[in-house]
Amino acid sequence: MRQLSEIWRLKGVKNESAGHLGIIYLSWQLPTGDQRSRDCSLQEQWRVFAEREAKAAFGSSLLYEGLQWMKEDLFIHLRLPAGRQPLLEGWLLELAHKHTHDWERRFIEGLDCGERLNVDRKLHAGVAVSSNDSLAADGLVWYEVMKKAILHGQSADAMVRSLKRRAIDHVIGERLIKPVYQPIVSLQRSVEVFGYEALTRTEDTTWFGGPMELFLFAEQQGLTYSLDRLAREKAIDGCIPLLPNQKLFINVMAQIMEDPSFSPGQTLSLLEQHHLSPHHVVFEITERSAIADFGTVKKTLEHYRSQGYQIAIDDVGAGYSSLQSVVELRPDYLKVDRSIIQNIHLDEMKEHILYTLIQLAAKMDISIIAEGIELEEELSKVREMGAQYAQGYLLGKPEAFHLPKH
Repeated sequence: MRQLSEIWRLKGVKNESAGHLGIIYLSWQLPTGDQRSRDCSLQEQWRVFAEREAKAAFGSSLLYEGLQWMKEDLFIHLRLPAGRQPLLEGWLLELAHKHTHDWERRFIEGLDCGERLNVDRKLHAGVAVSSNDSLAADGLVWYEVMKKAILHGQSADAMVRSLKRRAIDHVIGERLIKPVYQPIVSLQRSVEVFGYEALTRTEDTTWFGGPMELFLFAEQQGLTYSLDRLAREKAIDGCIPLLPNQKLFINVMAQIMEDPSFSPGQTLSLLEQHHLSPHHVVFEITERSAIADFGTVKKTLEHYRSQGYQIAIDDVGAGYSSLQSVVELRPDYLKVDRSIIQNIHLDEMKEHILYTLIQLAAKMDISIIAEGIELEEELSKVREMGAQYAQGYLLGKPEAFHLPKH
């Protein structure tokens, strides 16, 4: 294991005599009933394994205070250097996750086959750091930190969730997302570029494999508004100058518009800084869950339209995007989901669905954009059926614009 003193130096933490108390809490959640006797045997094996691994990982460090068992719960005691508490908590989370994830796997793999088949529980883990720079050996201080660690480790995924929360806070705080742009082409004008959809990408995929995972976690953590606003700002920031008739499609979650703190004026101000106007922008409404209050969303969209923006509904034919959204929100564009377009030239039912959407759109003066075009046959079919626009890998992959240097 890398020397802890070197890690502190690189992290900018002062290794002084005064500092914080740290706890790593570990516990297998044991069931009741007939399995109890078998689990007692497993617990004994776990005690031997955990003590050996904890001492191997921490025993040679001056920070290690020892370990303590309280029934089935294990507490690893550490004396941490002086430093900012959030920094120390982050380091302890990374350290604990690295070891406990490895210990859980190796402990289960080390059991004989019969026992291993019955181990269907996860190792609960939590961490806590004292709130002040006091290393007094007062038992009450240790007790308070232990309680915090137990509370943190109540669920099996607490460690990962905390690390993900730190990661998304870092992404938003440091603005660590980048926009890429996928062309949308006109099918009625020799396949010329009608516009671009701005999509979000992250460089670090340690905790979030892609933008979908990032936005879903943001929703769980109440950070949807902050992340959505950042994505909009980045989309406008990275856009090349558009021709007068070209459009920039920007994804906006419908649920954002139900947020009382949502302010449409911020987007207008940013557009003006980049010499763009609302007439260039189409807000692409993405529904991650059913819209609870159409009245609020419609009111917000009316404000947008009064400024010159247009509206598209994304993923029509899949997920939560429904005909009710089309009727209630009266968009300018319907983006038909890839699940309908894929192999449409071979599937009569998909052809019927697209035909119905095209007929409905025509009556409501709405344009159709066929998403997910990957085959020439798909492109020919949707053009033949009367779709006005198309988007997909066949026509262009999402790429970053290379802005001219001033």
